[in-house]
Amino acid sequence: MKFHSDSIEEHNEAPLADDGALDQLIARWTAKSGESGPAKPGLGEPNHAWVVAVGDWEAYEERSAEAQLAELVALVGAQGDAIVGYELCRRAKPDPRTYLGSGTAAAIAERARAAGADMLVIDAELSPSQTRNLEDVTGFSVCDREAVILNVFLRHAKTRTARIQVEIAQLEYLRPRIRGIGLDMDQQAGGLMTARGPGETASELLARRIDGRLAELRRQVARLERAGQRQREGRASCGRVALVGYTNAGKTSLMNALTQAELSARDMPFETLDTTTRSLTRHGGDVIISDTVGFIRRLPQRLLASFETTLAEIREASVVCVVVDLSDPEWDMHLDTTHALLERLGAGALARVYVFNKLDKLAPAERPRPAVLEACAQGHAHWALSAHDEDAVASVRAALIDAARPHHRRARVRLPYAASEAISAVYAHCRLLSSEAIAEGLVVDIDGPAHHVAAIVAAGQVLEG
Repeated sequence: MKFHSDSIEEHNEAPLADDGALDQLIARWTAKSGESGPAKPGLGEPNHAWVVAVGDWEAYEERSAEAQLAELVALVGAQGDAIVGYELCRRAKPDPRTYLGSGTAAAIAERARAAGADMLVIDAELSPSQTRNLEDVTGFSVCDREAVILNVFLRHAKTRTARIQVEIAQLEYLRPRIRGIGLDMDQQAGGLMTARGPGETASELLARRIDGRLAELRRQVARLERAGQRQREGRASCGRVALVGYTNAGKTSLMNALTQAELSARDMPFETLDTTTRSLTRHGGDVIISDTVGFIRRLPQRLLASFETTLAEIREASVVCVVVDLSDPEWDMHLDTTHALLERLGAGALARVYVFNKLDKLAPAERPRPAVLEACAQGHAHWALSAHDEDAVASVRAALIDAARPHHRRARVRLPYAASEAISAVYAHCRLLSSEAIAEGLVVDIDGPAHHVAAIVAAGQVLEG
C-alpha cells in the first residue's frame, strides 16, 4: 500500500491524545516495503510508478481510454512521483480478489519491474483486500485512484481548513486498511494500566486512536464551519459568483484576469484547494467572486464530504460561472461531470454562465462550432475565450456583475449627524458618489443594494431618488 501521510504541524490546537503514538504508527505503516514518500525537500527520492488505467475499452472510443490514462498520469505526477511507464488494461468485470486477475497482475508486474518501477498505480477504487492481494501477487506497493487523489490534496493543502479536511479524508481511507499494515498488528497485550486494553491487538489500538483523532478533527471542522457561516452571512448583501469546473480548467487564471489577483495558477491538477474570494467590482465591493476546488470524474465521496465547508460557497452563490477547458479532448465529458457534481451539491438550480476557456490553444479548424457551445450552455449566457484576451475578459466581468449584483437604488439623502449607524452603513454597504457637510447634517449621494439604501433613507430625509 502506498499512502502519503505526513504530519501536519499546523494542527497545534488539535493535539493527539496519545502524545504522538498515532503519528508513529502511521509513519511505520508508510515506511513499509521501502516506500520513500512523495518528492519533497528532505524526504528522499520520488517513487517510480507504473500506471495502469483499467476499463472495458471496447465500450468506449480509443480517445476516451487515452484521455483517462493521461489524467491518471497527471495525477501521479502531481503527487510527486516519477512515471516510468503506463498501459491500458482491458477488463470487462473486476476480479473480486485482485481486481486485475492474478495472471494479468503478474504480467503487469513483470513489465513494471523491467522498467525500474517500485510502485503500481491502478485507476480504480480498490477494496482493502484487493490492495493486499495485489501486493502479494506483484511484490509491489499498490496505490489506487483514491489514494493518489488524497496524496495530491495533501501536497496542495495550504490553509488550516484545507489541511484538516484532507487529514479527515486520509484517516477515513486508512481506517479499514490497517489490517494490511503488518507489523504484528494481531499481537495482543493486556493489563489494566497499560496503553492497550486487555487482549487488545495493535490493529484495534490503532483503529481506536484513529477514531479519537477523527472525532477531534471533526470538532475543529464544526468550529470552522461556524466561522465560515458567519463570514458568508457578513457577505449576504453582496452579489456572489462562484467559479466552478473540472480541475485544471483554468479557473484560477480566469480569476486572476477578472480581479487582477496574483493567485498561483500552475498547470497541475488540484492546484487550488482553498476557496479564495476577491472583489469583482472596483467600487463598493458589492459583487465578489470565489475560486473553488476543481472537480474530477469519480471524485471520492469522502473528499466531497470532507470539503463540505469549502463547497458551501457554491451553494450560496448568486451565480455559478462554469469554466470549461476547450483544449482538452474530453471537455464535453468534463462538462457533464461538472453538471453532475453541481446536482450532488444541491446547486443545480442556481443561475449560470459558461466560459469556454483556453481558446488560444486551438487552431481555428479545431474550435467547436458556436451552435455546439450554445447547446452545451443549455440556453445560458456563454463565451468562448482565452483568459489572456483582455477585451473578452472585460465582457465576462461586466456580465457577471450584472447577473450577480442585487437590485440597486440610487438616492440623495440628508442624514443627521446623530444617525451614526446609517452613516456607517453608507460607507460599509454603498458606493458613495458625493458627500457634503452642512449645518443640518451630512448630504450623501449613494448607490447601493436597495435594502441597504432603504434603511439609510429611513434614518434621514430623501432629497432625490
